[in-house]
Amino acid sequence: MTSLFQSVPQAPRDPILGLNEQFNTDSRDHKVNLGVGVYYDEQGRMPLLNSVKHVEQRLADQASARGYLPIDGIVSYNKGAQQLLLGADSAVLAQDRAVTIQSLGGTGALKIGADFLKTIVPNATVAISNPSWENHRALFEKAGFEVVDYPYYDAQTKGFDLPGMLQFLEQLPNQSIIVLHACCHNPTGIDPTFEQWLQIADVITAKQHIPFMDIAYQGFGAGLEPDAAAVRMFTERQIPMLISSSFSKSFALYGERVGALTVITTDSEQSPKVLSQLKRLARTNYSNPPTHGAKIISCIFNDAELLQQWKDELAQMRQRIKAMREQLVIKLKEHGVAQNMDFVLTQNGMFSYSGLTQAQVQQLRDEDAIYILDTGRICVAALNPHNMDTVAAAIARVLR
Repeated sequence: MTSLFQSVPQAPRDPILGLNEQFNTDSRDHKVNLGVGVYYDEQGRMPLLNSVKHVEQRLADQASARGYLPIDGIVSYNKGAQQLLLGADSAVLAQDRAVTIQSLGGTGALKIGADFLKTIVPNATVAISNPSWENHRALFEKAGFEVVDYPYYDAQTKGFDLPGMLQFLEQLPNQSIIVLHACCHNPTGIDPTFEQWLQIADVITAKQHIPFMDIAYQGFGAGLEPDAAAVRMFTERQIPMLISSSFSKSFALYGERVGALTVITTDSEQSPKVLSQLKRLARTNYSNPPTHGAKIISCIFNDAELLQQWKDELAQMRQRIKAMREQLVIKLKEHGVAQNMDFVLTQNGMFSYSGLTQAQVQQLRDEDAIYILDTGRICVAALNPHNMDTVAAAIARVLR
């Protein structure tokens, strides 16, 4: 037994969290981390939202015991997540065609959803965008699926490759699983227009594909309502689907792992059966979800004044990110970048696909202590008035 673990290979470092570990060990005072997808304020600090702080004080004053939650989580949390996603007056909710369970962040929702799909369409192909969030591939491969890439990013135009995506989806076998970013695409920040979403939905319907929407940044694009437009359109067209929601960014509760998995069924008779299977999978994965983060969000969802305060705070974060996009483009021009960087302004959410090569990214790390993912993805939310000029000057130098 002394040799039990000798054959275990070293796992590769996570491309995002591994970069963060490298950043943390860098001793240079002027270092800047633009890799990890976290929102920071103008002072470079992760915020504690006032709406969250208010609820935490209230919960501390109540000092209640912490028993086990139901397997599917807090009922009012799940209901609030549904209404935020689908709208309070959604026909889907009125018809009992939405099933939601509290999950361990958006990642946990994807995991439970992938395992659930493996039980009903075990031989399906999973298609993710090229590029996509790195964990999408790993999650579905670990669930036992073959994962392929559909065209998404056009490097020539630095925009969305709709024809390539549609052609690829048409050629996939019927009932393939299509992982879609509902808004604020990670890593590119490039989203389809609503008219383009309609064309995507047409192909998905014709091929009977199974959409799995990942919406981790609702409210960081155009706003809470428009960011959910694609999800709501799919549900209105009676397309059965799965949706992974994350509240890590929008409530700045990263460490609380607050997410939800929602399944849209075609009739109310299916809903309790689906819920029973989701609960069974959750039970064998982590038994039941944690209390604190979901209780905070549930309190905000169910208090009109706190809900409006949170929406205002989210709008401020969204507007600051947009302002940083604008400033980055201005500063790059000031520092001599001749190429047109206006594509940065058309991207949405926390990220920008900058067009930087892996060699240029490495140069920024080595020479300037500026940490960006190898793909060139920049977390715009980590820019602020104090580091903007330094970052823009460094990027301008490597682009020459």
